Amino acid sequence: MKREILLLPVGDVSLDVLEWLAEALPSVFDCGCKTTTALPRPDFTWDKTREQYRAEAVLARASAGCSTCALAVADLDLYVPDLNFVFGLAQSGMARAIIALPRLRQSYYGLAEDTTVFRERVIKEAVHELGHVFGLSHCDDSRCVMAFSNSLQDTDYKQYTFCRECKKRLQTELIEL
Repeated sequence: MKREILLLPVGDVSLDVLEWLAEALPSVFDCGCKTTTALPRPDFTWDKTREQYRAEAVLARASAGCSTCALAVADLDLYVPDLNFVFGLAQSGMARAIIALPRLRQSYYGLAEDTTVFRERVIKEAVHELGHVFGLSHCDDSRCVMAFSNSLQDTDYKQYTFCRECKKRLQTELIEL
């Protein structure tokens, strides 16, 4: 049976975003990909002081009871303690990850929206977080999708593909799953 990635929209997520991911991820990870119905916005994870959602709590709620590899897609501004925000978060032992869309948009920073740039960022962050789910850590090659992104400039600079070393490690990890 072919491995499958389950896309879990959280709140109001554009169908375009889900279609981009459903189209891109199978070729990167040699897997199937399907989308579930959207989960309601998890208001209980809202931090009034920060005006953001707690990433770990959103991810836990979104993937509760999920027995397959899951990528939650949230149009919510997420954070984890000690960081101002996160583009995404993965829990490899649980085979689940989440990406946050707002800060990937040009409009978040008061710039004109660019759908092509937004699409590329979404795919890069999804591939990066799923790379963690499949056992990869951050990479020192700044062009590799597994390079840590501390800013959008980092995300824009890297490719959506794995460097040679990460690709080799990923193939080994996927065989062992």
